[in-house]
Amino acid sequence: MTKEEIAGMIDHTILAPNIKKHQVEKLCREADQNHFASVCVNPIFVSFAADLLQNSSVKVCTVIGFPLGAVPTENKAAETKTAIKNGAHEVDMVIDLNAALEGDFEKVQSDISGVVEAARSCDLERKSKTTVKVILETCYLDDDTIRNCCIAAKNAGADFVKTSTGFGTPKDKDGKSLPNGASAHHVKLMRETVGPNMGVKASGGIRTAESAREMVEAGASRIGTSSGIAILESW
Repeated sequence: MTKEEIAGMIDHTILAPNIKKHQVEKLCREADQNHFASVCVNPIFVSFAADLLQNSSVKVCTVIGFPLGAVPTENKAAETKTAIKNGAHEVDMVIDLNAALEGDFEKVQSDISGVVEAARSCDLERKSKTTVKVILETCYLDDDTIRNCCIAAKNAGADFVKTSTGFGTPKDKDGKSLPNGASAHHVKLMRETVGPNMGVKASGGIRTAESAREMVEAGASRIGTSSGIAILESW
């Protein structure tokens, strides 16, 4: 895989809570110069990023129900419509994690459907398709639950499944922190479940060219990272 090809798979990301506009401006400039797939920013920066990238091929991505997913579906739908109105081309939504952990995959699918339907209603108005990615937060889920959430996302009409927010805080029984980002095992499992025609985004803790390559080899078609420049420099 060439440097240009991996660049075209990167969502150049800045989602920390203490971000200033000049950092978003730098992110957009880097994404444009390196031909990344998108910039992924918090909802308050969507309009700003869209203005900066209006003459670029780089898409504007934002997050919905982030980072917990613990808001009603109608709130997520409203966030989605506002984000698209403000210029977002892609939305990464967090699932109803509680429903997933309870094994209520009908509710998981219904929640995803609410966001997909909100996006599609906006698509009719602006005559272009919004990419909907579904964040599973795999660090909290066993393999069977990941499979079922992938099926729910596929049945709901989403475009991608995504591993992680990067903000999860899983711990073992002794209170020791566990990994909270993407793993090749989970990416492979997700790809096997959704098949070849749906996107799989690996996100969380991908900071090196080696880890990015591992995720692509496992089946990822998009990489979410705040280390896009470092990955390219060592590719």
